[in-house]
Amino acid sequence: MIIKVVLAAAAVVVGVAYAAPAPHPEDAPPIYGPPAPSYPVPHPQPHKEEPPKPYAFEYGVQDDYSGANYGHNENSDGSEVKGTYQVALPDGRTQIVNYVADHYNGFQAQVEYKGEAQYPEHQTYQPAHPAPSYPAPPAPTYPAPDPVYDASAPTYAEEPAPSEYN
Repeated sequence: MIIKVVLAAAAVVVGVAYAAPAPHPEDAPPIYGPPAPSYPVPHPQPHKEEPPKPYAFEYGVQDDYSGANYGHNENSDGSEVKGTYQVALPDGRTQIVNYVADHYNGFQAQVEYKGEAQYPEHQTYQPAHPAPSYPAPPAPTYPAPDPVYDASAPTYAEEPAPSEYN
């Protein structure tokens, strides 16, 4: 009877072992090589407060040949920036932008336009300077072709066919 119990227990153990799923290679963690070295965490640098740095600048461009007309000026006391710029638009108006920017309110702009928009009916392109004219190149000349001779092939009298008995 003990043998029957031992054999039954062994059969149960073997059955459970076969019933468990076999591990797949995809389930194993990948092996890439040695682990990456660990570096110490850098200590945060103390924030250094810098004094405000005021500045001011201004520039302008007016080129009658190309039609470019724009300008910009800006002033800062270190905490707030104020400025204005203007641009001559292709439709004949001038766009003027006045702005204020700081760390609390962000960038705030007021845009205005001066003048009336002009849209001409049709404007053909006229270059500022006419294109230079060059004389036409001479017609190409080619060498005369080689002469062609029309000589017919010589004719010969037919010879009698050789006979077997000659």
